[in-house]
Amino acid sequence: MIKIYMSNRAMKQLLTLFSFIIGLIVSLIVSPSGFAGLPTQVDGVAVPSLAPILERVTPAVVNIHSTTRLKIRSRNQSFYNWYYGLPNVPQERVTQSLGSGVIVDAKNGYILTNNHVVEGATDIQVSLQDGRSFSAKLIGTDEGTDVAVVQIDANNLVEVNLSDSKKLRVGDFVVAVGNPFGLGQTVTSGIVSALGRTNLQGLGYQNFIQTDASINPGNSGGALIDLRGNLVGINTAIYSPSGGNVGIGFAIPISLAQRIMAQLIQFGQVRRGSIGVEVQDITANLAKAFNLEKSGGVIITDVEPDSPAEAAGLQAGDIITQLNDNKIKDQHDFDNQEGLFELQTDILITYIRNEKIKHTKTIINSFDRKEFAGRDLHKLLAGAHFINLPARLKSNYQGVLIDEIQRGSPAWNQGLRSGDLITSANKKQVLNLKQLKLILDKSRKTPILNVYRNYRNYILVLE
Repeated sequence: MIKIYMSNRAMKQLLTLFSFIIGLIVSLIVSPSGFAGLPTQVDGVAVPSLAPILERVTPAVVNIHSTTRLKIRSRNQSFYNWYYGLPNVPQERVTQSLGSGVIVDAKNGYILTNNHVVEGATDIQVSLQDGRSFSAKLIGTDEGTDVAVVQIDANNLVEVNLSDSKKLRVGDFVVAVGNPFGLGQTVTSGIVSALGRTNLQGLGYQNFIQTDASINPGNSGGALIDLRGNLVGINTAIYSPSGGNVGIGFAIPISLAQRIMAQLIQFGQVRRGSIGVEVQDITANLAKAFNLEKSGGVIITDVEPDSPAEAAGLQAGDIITQLNDNKIKDQHDFDNQEGLFELQTDILITYIRNEKIKHTKTIINSFDRKEFAGRDLHKLLAGAHFINLPARLKSNYQGVLIDEIQRGSPAWNQGLRSGDLITSANKKQVLNLKQLKLILDKSRKTPILNVYRNYRNYILVLE
């Protein structure tokens, strides 16, 4: 191992020069209008500071305290009351959640946060930096993207400016602002480590900004800003074996959060559609069989009857490579892009058939959605993710499949588990999600589900 020795004087000169260079770099990164500024000097060397940025941004970042009250019926209590002839009184389970939010519309009091911060909450309290506290109204949530919007009625609010997250680059400096561990407003900094991150367990539509800025429990829903003080993302998750920060945090790009927010404000939910195809990834063997020169894209395995895809002329075996201007990487990318199109959106599909590139147009509509967040079906199904039965299973089974479920969620507490197959609802056969939603929407009584699990059938009453 090589060691380098240096005199104290030389070391001091080197440190001074290094500090000067760092200050110069930061001053170039930050616009000349004085966003960060160089407010102080040490030994004649200017020291950069983020304080001027944060003084403008932190009043727009709020703390959110949500309370959820669930009435549950204990089986033991029911038996006890039955035995002694006592009335069966439901027990109440109270859970609390701490998180953050960002004021994006001061005039109307709209605050962006995460779905998991406020999902199922019966009471939401928002605390501002100036000490004021307000009861918030839940405008809407989207489990698929983990975005939620709440609203407060307050004057003299401060909103944060929104950036174009599509211009964000790996290596850009970013700052995370939130309420980690309920300690109060905290600021951390880092860089953009990666863009377009996917394949995170437990989350639906994924296109995350990855950063090494410390994001800890309680930061959820907080702001990720650039060095101009503009909002580039909403902090949402961390990757950690222990639950603490290990330098891998994720944020929802603000460009995506804006699209979701607009629908939540207008409709109270995100209205997603489908073109009506089943697809799979292209393996090396498939690429060789189809003489594909480039990787990427998905191959259609099934086209639903009377679907937009069928009307557009798509067939099993076609290889979809692009939706509008967006190239398709794999099946997850296809599901992600398709699910983020709004209803009645025109889509130009680029595909390959018989080694020739072709184009066709179709419209995203509400045809037989391939997936539903449980909350969109029934409030007691929140936390579960439902999908239509994959084509490969339809020959042997029928129903709607739960492919993911959050432990401790309302759906979990009802007794549902990942892998459960819903075969009927209220004594009516269920073949797809569209049928299930229609049955539950029309239900005026307590819903009854038939569940197939581990080769056995169960009857489940949602209550």
